[in-house]
Amino acid sequence: MQRTLSSAIYVLSAAIGVLAFVYPFFLNTQTAGSIGIAHGQDAPLVTATLVGLSLIALLVELQGQAISAKTVAMLGVLVAVASVLRFIEVAVPVPGGFSPVFVPIMLAGYVFGGRFGFLMGAFALLVSALITGGVGPWLPYQMFTAGWIGMTAGWLRQIGKPANRPVGRPEIALLSIFAFVWGLLYGAIINVYFWPFAVGTVGQTWTPGIGLRETLIRYGTFYVATSLGWDMIRAIGNAALILLLGRPTVRALIRFQRRFHFEMCSADA
Repeated sequence: MQRTLSSAIYVLSAAIGVLAFVYPFFLNTQTAGSIGIAHGQDAPLVTATLVGLSLIALLVELQGQAISAKTVAMLGVLVAVASVLRFIEVAVPVPGGFSPVFVPIMLAGYVFGGRFGFLMGAFALLVSALITGGVGPWLPYQMFTAGWIGMTAGWLRQIGKPANRPVGRPEIALLSIFAFVWGLLYGAIINVYFWPFAVGTVGQTWTPGIGLRETLIRYGTFYVATSLGWDMIRAIGNAALILLLGRPTVRALIRFQRRFHFEMCSADA
């Protein structure tokens, strides 16, 4: 019963996230230039909803004994680590869109499963934003997308590695490809939160009634022209960090998982 309820909460969270991104495309009025007004009003509600659902999911898992108090403590430690990495990134600016914060989210999701990964991503972006002053209308969209990174990392382990086999080079190579792809996808998804409100070159901006095909063409043109180079640096940085640090980090997390009999996401769908 608890597992079904928990699954329903995660599905609801994902549905709300998708809706938050796409609802501007269903507006029948021209929204160009009004991003501050639009998301300034709905972002606090979306953030509160996501945080509330994540906390409820965590409580349900605890009540069902799917996770232990030690595992919740581990989640807190990993969120803190990711937040410190983002603080360092802000204090010492790095080229382009590179950010080390995504690597611990991916590795935690890969080891502990999709549900843990979703919580890790959402809370890591929330806490790091509070620490670095990065709170704004973009925050809930960053939280959702980081949560999806962690969740899909959990799915990747089910596809790429049997649970009883040690982590080797093939798994790390697969993780590095995954990290590279998400380096691009993160930027492409985040841009959607503001693109319907953007003012810019004709053929790169959205207007009501242009249809799905034209919307995708315009967005693709906009993304290549404005964000691809920036996101490519993030993608390369993600992959490089996984290749350098992924194997020892995954092994350390697996040792913790086995020691405390982590069960929450071993069979995530």
